[in-house]
Amino acid sequence: MNRTKKDYFVIALKGMAMGAADVVPGVSGGTIAFISGIYEELLGSISNINLKLLKTLKKEGLASAWEQVNGNFLAALFVGIFISIVSLAKMISWLLVHHPILVWSFFFGLVLASVIYIAKQVTQWNLVSGFLLMLGAILAYYITTLNPLVSENSSMLFMFLAGAIAICAMILPGISGSFILVLLGAYKPVLAAVNNRDFTTIAFVGLGAIVGLLTFSRVLKYLFENYKNYTLVVLTGFIIGSLNKIWPWKKVLTYRTNSHGEQVPFNELSISPFSYDGNPQLMYATMLAVIGFGLILLLEKLAVKKH
Repeated sequence: MNRTKKDYFVIALKGMAMGAADVVPGVSGGTIAFISGIYEELLGSISNINLKLLKTLKKEGLASAWEQVNGNFLAALFVGIFISIVSLAKMISWLLVHHPILVWSFFFGLVLASVIYIAKQVTQWNLVSGFLLMLGAILAYYITTLNPLVSENSSMLFMFLAGAIAICAMILPGISGSFILVLLGAYKPVLAAVNNRDFTTIAFVGLGAIVGLLTFSRVLKYLFENYKNYTLVVLTGFIIGSLNKIWPWKKVLTYRTNSHGEQVPFNELSISPFSYDGNPQLMYATMLAVIGFGLILLLEKLAVKKH
């Protein structure tokens, strides 16, 4: 695929959007990848990292191996993700603490429009599609209602498994990798390992993430190639079910202490904005939800024009 520098700049911007989404515990970078039109290419590129790649590297050299793995695309995308996480993480974290309703409203509108966008890709609806849609929605909703584990396991095997499971969630539209880490009770140990420069723990989490990414991307690629319609239906259901997690108005049931010694929400319940104890910021929240919704419609129109 012949791409210009401008094309790779746009891919990097999409990576930045994915990185910004992954910072928010409840929004999946996979959803952003899907609605920005790079999801299947991302799965295909990651799936090409295998034993055949090593053979290509040995026989034909680095240039051929780089081309086989779609290196320019992956490099541009991951540079964008890295820039976003480094530059936007603190800002988004600050906004989530001080203006949570407004942040969640924007992402709620964005993800709600994503449901419509992905559902439009489904070419045939039938009883099986309806069942899979409900199954995906119920499963994702159930995950959002689970109580995070109070006991935190920091064994190396557990950290490896946590990394593998979280990365699978991260590339699956509708489910957030960081939220899965919170559920597993691995979020604090991972954060502590990063802050304390515990390279052994970081290495095991990273190794688990690599194994999980390489394995799960192949599964998803196979499903897209052989059962694309049903896969899209299940993903639509996942995203519908995940809307509960990013509903802006929450009642905090329990709190936890983060790595900075601050009290942050631990277990929450979605409630009506009219029964919210405090300022529901309904007008601004609605405006931001509409902006998020409109952004996806704009991306869809741009994608149609491009084709």
